Amino acid sequence: MMVVKHCLYIANLRDGTAKGLIYTAHDLLHSSLTIEIIRSSSFWHFNALQVRSMSGSKRVQDRSKKKRVHDLEIATERWKVASKILFIMDLLKKEPEQVIPLRNLEQYRQQLNLSKPHKVSDFVKKSPKLFDLYRDKRGALWCGFTKQAEGLVDEETRLIKENTDMAVEHVTRLLMISVEKRLPLDKIAHFRRDFGLPCDFRKRWIHMFPENFKVVKVDDIEYLELCSWNPLWALTELEKKTMPEITRTAPSPGTLCLPFPMKFPPNFKKIFRIGGKVEHFQKRSYLSPYANARGLSPGSQEFDKRAVAIMHEILSFTIEKRLVTDHLTHFRQEFMMPQKLMRLLLRHYGIFYVSERGKRFSVFLTEAYDRSELSSKCPLVLWKEKILSLTGYRGRKRGIKTFDELPDLEEGDLFTDDQNTFSEFEDEDCMDIFDPSVGGDCEMDVRGLHDELKDSEST
Repeated sequence: MMVVKHCLYIANLRDGTAKGLIYTAHDLLHSSLTIEIIRSSSFWHFNALQVRSMSGSKRVQDRSKKKRVHDLEIATERWKVASKILFIMDLLKKEPEQVIPLRNLEQYRQQLNLSKPHKVSDFVKKSPKLFDLYRDKRGALWCGFTKQAEGLVDEETRLIKENTDMAVEHVTRLLMISVEKRLPLDKIAHFRRDFGLPCDFRKRWIHMFPENFKVVKVDDIEYLELCSWNPLWALTELEKKTMPEITRTAPSPGTLCLPFPMKFPPNFKKIFRIGGKVEHFQKRSYLSPYANARGLSPGSQEFDKRAVAIMHEILSFTIEKRLVTDHLTHFRQEFMMPQKLMRLLLRHYGIFYVSERGKRFSVFLTEAYDRSELSSKCPLVLWKEKILSLTGYRGRKRGIKTFDELPDLEEGDLFTDDQNTFSEFEDEDCMDIFDPSVGGDCEMDVRGLHDELKDSEST
């Protein structure tokens, strides 16, 4: 009788039925045949499947490396190097004499994303063409600009001033897109360099254009509020590209049916696996980012496509057509975008590309890039490239050939003293639009992506 009962246990395990599993879990602990059953190949096979299913990671960082776009990862690495240098330059510009004790820079380790035991001082010392070091009478080491860097600082000030009209337009259009026609100043500060705004934009710049916007205080929070609606600026960048100049008027923003430009890497081979899903999405009409969207239901197809249009518009405003994803997710409420914004970015692979290198992800507008370079570069981007030309990059220092082999950059490895060019990297394998291991930050839910992959494989 006991033997027959255990035979039923094994049969239930092989069938994998819910009833059998519950019954087995309850009774196997008291069975003399527990060891034999656990050793059975069918149990191990089922258990392995169960473990793989439960332990599948949902983090974006665990995406297959073959799904990465090689060229845009190069652009990400360049940005990571430049952002650290520009952060220190901004610190020096705030000092009265544009010099600072080197030991005082150590308090900014977290902002520079430098892990111990790396020191900020070592990071500065490896950029001798930009930062000059000298000792005072007490022997303390100070950091300041070199003559060449001083010239570049003056050049940036001039370029930002020349970019003022464009910056005013883009900030105003951000306010026009927002639901309440106002945005917190603290959040706009994240876009300062991306929009080409000056360092003193909060104290002086925002007060220079009262016909466009003004500062208001609500519940002790400072907001930048729209003062006047400009109908000519209520046209999306897509509308400007597709509408002839002579027919371009200023109608009230409403429903649009314009396809988003899509761009895939040269070695992309599997776009047809998703059937007509991309085409169906592109043909679907959507509400203009500048139209009143209070009536849209969150989670609906219309709501999600309008969110794609908003993200496309905001990225079009930036000088590098790229943003840190944190900066977008901060505006979900103000722009009526979905809670799971990262998921939307990842799903629309041909329109956007999310680079997950390092602790902060970046999202690119793919149509704006020709391989790893911007198709059209504004003067501020060219200025940034000058800064990069005066830095070193570790690249081949360790014989690294591809970004798959490249760990997240830390201060001690960012630069070499004698290398001023970015290293060459090998191309990577083909990529897919959907990846079942795709995950996001804490907001990411991948179950929908699993369903998309399953549906595409069955077609």
